[in-house]
Amino acid sequence: MPPRPAAPGAEPEDRTIKVPERQARSAEDDAPTVKAEPRAPSSDPAAGAGAEEGPPADLRSSVRAFLKRHHRKLWWLHTAYALGLGAFVVAFAQKGFQNARFLAVSVSVAWLLVLLFFRLFGTGARQDFATAWRGARLRFLVMTYVLKNLYQGMLFFLLPFYWKSASLDAPNRWFVLLLGACAVLSTLDLVFDRVLMRWKTLASVFYGVTLFACLNLVIPALFPDTRTLYTLLSAALVSVLGFCTLHLPFGALWSRVGAVFLVLASAAGVGLAYGTRELIPPVPMHLSTAAVGPTVLPDGRLAMSVTSLHASVIRQLLAVTDVVVPGGDGDRLHHVWRHEGREVYRAPEETLRVPGPEGAVRLKSQLAGGRMPRRLTGHWTVDVETEDGQLVGRTSFEVTE
Repeated sequence: MPPRPAAPGAEPEDRTIKVPERQARSAEDDAPTVKAEPRAPSSDPAAGAGAEEGPPADLRSSVRAFLKRHHRKLWWLHTAYALGLGAFVVAFAQKGFQNARFLAVSVSVAWLLVLLFFRLFGTGARQDFATAWRGARLRFLVMTYVLKNLYQGMLFFLLPFYWKSASLDAPNRWFVLLLGACAVLSTLDLVFDRVLMRWKTLASVFYGVTLFACLNLVIPALFPDTRTLYTLLSAALVSVLGFCTLHLPFGALWSRVGAVFLVLASAAGVGLAYGTRELIPPVPMHLSTAAVGPTVLPDGRLAMSVTSLHASVIRQLLAVTDVVVPGGDGDRLHHVWRHEGREVYRAPEETLRVPGPEGAVRLKSQLAGGRMPRRLTGHWTVDVETEDGQLVGRTSFEVTE
């Protein structure tokens, strides 16, 4: 049928059949549709780790960020804890000398740990754990942590005994200051880890000093009535051997040259200890009382003690001292009277000892007559010394005009 003519003014009618446009189909759209079955909860922990990994990962990251940001503060907090532990050990040491026997176990364990540290886990004379792999750094931190606690226990235990045996106005105070410095270093984590335990020589010297100081106290506890000089020389010998086992290769120790070196090193260490014996307090002996006066009571005590008196009233001077000997009575003791640092009179041990309190040796000496110098004014001291010249303690007084 012919189309009708359009009405005047009307748009021509579009008779084209319009088909809705379809989007281009991808290759995936051509795949058959498969209806997914609901999945049962899996019992495998790894399967659900991905879904639940968010919060733990965030927590782990937060902890790491906190440690990285505050790690120095945490180290110093641990240092404060170590100092507090040291104060507790000092108080524990006051309970009794017999507890010193436990030091023998501590020094043995410390020697074993230091030996393992440098022989098995070490990287030579210089321990480069800052750039080492994670396992090596972890072993380093564990070993140093255990060693720090051992050193802290030993050194803070020793300090009260050496403090009581030393005299602040005598050269043996320097050894006490050395022990105090070692005790403080053992609580400074950053210094201990990054300096002291990083170098084999420093670590060996630190252990040798600690071992020597411990043995001076342990030997009288294990073997009472041992002469102080023998204790000193034995401690020096063992300390030199301990230093060599830590610092020298095992192969060198068993060679002929190594044996000669050990003998020479031992002789040098023993000779050094003997030559510097005046610098070492004779632990565990110490003075409990010491005074000078003009007269004594019937029980041997002074009727009065003086720190200053006029030269005109002096007819005689008497010194009475009580020496506590928890390690036994293995030494011969002397009173040494000095005027302005010059020796005036050394009382023989046979005339000194008088009955005194239990656990102590009471010494009494007299300065009178021809033993007195013409000029009495000045500074006087009465020292209690062993027969080998170690200072146990002293008392002092002034004579005025």
